[in-house]
Amino acid sequence: MKINLPKLPKLELAKVRPFFLGKGLIFAAIILALLSYQTYSFYQKAQRLESEKTDSLTQLEGIKTELETLKNQDQIKRNEQLQEEIENIQKTYDSAVSTYEELVKLQESSKDTSEMEKLFAEALSLLSKRNYSDAVKILSTLSAKITEEQNKIAASFTIPENVPTNNAPPGSGYSRQQVSSDAGAFMVSMVAADLGSTRVIVDTASAGTCTNDCPVLPLATYVSRNGAYAGVNGSYFCPATYPSCVGKTNSFDTLLMNKDKVYFNSDNNVYSNNPAVIFGSGYIRFVSAASQWGRDTSIDSMISNYPLLVFNGGVSFGGDDDPKKGSKGARSFVANKGNTIYIGVVHNATVAESARVMKALGMENTLNLDDGGSTALWSGGYKVGPGRDLPNVILFVSK
Repeated sequence: MKINLPKLPKLELAKVRPFFLGKGLIFAAIILALLSYQTYSFYQKAQRLESEKTDSLTQLEGIKTELETLKNQDQIKRNEQLQEEIENIQKTYDSAVSTYEELVKLQESSKDTSEMEKLFAEALSLLSKRNYSDAVKILSTLSAKITEEQNKIAASFTIPENVPTNNAPPGSGYSRQQVSSDAGAFMVSMVAADLGSTRVIVDTASAGTCTNDCPVLPLATYVSRNGAYAGVNGSYFCPATYPSCVGKTNSFDTLLMNKDKVYFNSDNNVYSNNPAVIFGSGYIRFVSAASQWGRDTSIDSMISNYPLLVFNGGVSFGGDDDPKKGSKGARSFVANKGNTIYIGVVHNATVAESARVMKALGMENTLNLDDGGSTALWSGGYKVGPGRDLPNVILFVSK
């Protein structure tokens, strides 16, 4: 059958030409179109990566919910088979959460973790099918690969040639120097302040104790709103990217009194055994347990964290079985030598190595602070970081 197509109207260039205003506009339009496409492609990729991370967290939350449901069943129904099921889910879930958090931390320093992300997705798939033994094997393999990559990153770290070797800490201001210790040579970035001319305060994003969805701020914002000239990240907290932090996002458990004399986590007496540092008017005091402070509100501020690296001139932490403390990373600290207080970062060190470095610098006392993606040091600008937003920080303010 023959189909008669309608005739298209003849294109009259005289009528079309005014719309283009010459070849230059056509070329510009093509370039704009290509740039728009490229921007959209980047946007799609970013959205896909964020979606994958959200999917992993959602799956882990689902496994946790199933575990809690099984645990809460009537005791009569909890026969041996059910008990074994609970134990298998608990063991594999704990392993999955721990490995995922290791992976998130690795992503802070490694550019390509795509193969590891695929392994984790495979482990989650096996776990959803209740194939616990194979899931554990995959997670074990993934953990080994993460450790291997961490070691490669640590081994590739080199101290720049222009960083001077000096075991004497600065008397004031900012310094970046190479320090020789019995654990090796390490780069240290630090800020020194005399307590006669500087007030040390702790600032918090929250006005009081917060247990979930807590506010956080960049270190630079804390510095600006307090008129400070230097600052460092504060205590350990639960970042939003960790599945173990579901239900307590951006919260912290350790004791603290901020610049407004607000006492945080006063009901968590179990944490009163953690070390602490007290900032008073013209003095600093380190204690091996926060309970020794006595909740005195006449001071300027107080913050608790762990471990205490150096105490009364001697190394007080030599390491433990926590793999997070035993891996290489940027280790934040607050320390003193006489009436001079120091805040800073030991680069590419374990927590135990950081203690050795502080001892080599002649510090009398040093308290370890948060690290990893939270690490940030400010002195006229970011010297380290900025890292993630923080619930609390330590600041230097001129008197």
